[in-house]
Amino acid sequence: MILDESAIARRALPLLDLTDLGDACSEAAIDTLCRDARASAVAAVCVWPHYVGRSARLLAGTPVRIATVINFPAGGDDIERAVEDTAEALADGAHEIDLVLPYRAFLAGDFETARAMVAAVREACAGGALLKVILETGALGSPEAIEGASRLAIAAGADFIKTSTGKSPVSATPEAAEAMLRAIRDHAGPRIVGLKVSGGLRTIADAACYLGLADRIMGPAWVSPRTFRLGASSLHATLVAAVNEAAR
Repeated sequence: MILDESAIARRALPLLDLTDLGDACSEAAIDTLCRDARASAVAAVCVWPHYVGRSARLLAGTPVRIATVINFPAGGDDIERAVEDTAEALADGAHEIDLVLPYRAFLAGDFETARAMVAAVREACAGGALLKVILETGALGSPEAIEGASRLAIAAGADFIKTSTGKSPVSATPEAAEAMLRAIRDHAGPRIVGLKVSGGLRTIADAACYLGLADRIMGPAWVSPRTFRLGASSLHATLVAAVNEAAR
């Protein structure tokens, strides 16, 4: 089957969380990230907490949302710290919180710590911020563990469940995304819960794979920026080039 790359790119670009969580991130890099976000009308930028205020100023008056990471990337179990960091990020202008689930605690059978952190950060986001819970699916490993973590995060109040930090040896995989989508379909009930696929997406074919999974499991009308995100900054230039090429 031949991919219609321009059609996929037009669909994927508004779903992108344009991200810089690199160790060498700088103010200049954030300026470039926000400039690209404005030009491409992506869903959000995702930045380190100390760059939230700068990003908010640069993107003021645009629909591009500001996301930041909490308990990242280690996924520790300090609930009080996670809540404090969330409150600070929201005060600085964040609209979305990407929280790493205490996945080691979850794997050790300490489900209550994992649940309690998600619930506490959910409460801190009560003013309307979106909560995305990063499961670190490469560490969870099996579809059963991924589905169990997905159910826990959904029950504790996640607005999105997200595959990966992008810092682990194994990031997003179609198998993990399928388990997460099935958990959303079967356990979210009337709530809107979305999926963010993050880590390892490089090509338009990768984007097409995950969009196809969402269409198959959730239905072709389900995907929107409120329900589906791609955390794939390395894909940004490729998507823009495909859209521009089709417009010529």
